[in-house]
Amino acid sequence: MKNIIISEYERTFKRKKTMIGLAIYGCVLAFECFFLYAMGGLSFYDPEHSVQLNSINTAPFLLRELGIFLHFILIPIFVVDSFSGEYSSGALRLVLIRPQKRLKILLAKWLVQASFVMAIMLVTWLVGTIFGMISMPYVEETTFYETGPMNAFYGMLYTLLFYGLATFIMMGVIGLCSLMSMLLPNPILAFAGTVAALIGSLYVHDVFEYFLTSDAIFKILGEQRGEFYISLFLIIVISCMMNVKIWQKKQWIG
Repeated sequence: MKNIIISEYERTFKRKKTMIGLAIYGCVLAFECFFLYAMGGLSFYDPEHSVQLNSINTAPFLLRELGIFLHFILIPIFVVDSFSGEYSSGALRLVLIRPQKRLKILLAKWLVQASFVMAIMLVTWLVGTIFGMISMPYVEETTFYETGPMNAFYGMLYTLLFYGLATFIMMGVIGLCSLMSMLLPNPILAFAGTVAALIGSLYVHDVFEYFLTSDAIFKILGEQRGEFYISLFLIIVISCMMNVKIWQKKQWIG
């Protein structure tokens, strides 16, 4: 399994889209820091509630600005390229003809994509935390949506929980995107299908707004929405089960 994961990493980093996507994300991250600074540290929980950023609360709002880009552009590009892109180029056929179990290859792909998301979250958290401490007003206490006052320690715990839930949501995006890639092996169609599924989920139920905006995470933490955990857990489990079934049955090398 170790060698399969290493091989997946090697193929991932050799793809131009991976390096270009990471470079673009770095530029977008820098731009959002500049944008928040230029706005005088003003951000929003939602259109009705603005908030002044400070040395404690900046990191969650930086991720809030980047959520749509991650959900609708960066993650779909990485996942679609890993599945549909390799299928279209013929690279997937070369992998599957090796004497390895198909399920291990699928797990390796998921692990690599998940590790990319976690690495991106870690970098974003570090940048947001350092940016807030350097560029925003120093405070000893702050508040978040529907919370009481928090000192720097509890503010850090809130921020880590915010990023943890955002990562959990992105695992759901990976599951949906890989499913679309299997149903629609053409990369363009798979990308479009993922975007349509994320947007269409809101028409199924309002609880799925967390796929469209990171504002929902503030509400989830402030109001303790149990339906969020249930819905996202079901999305991940069902998409994984469907992924495995299609992956095992589909004639990828035919």
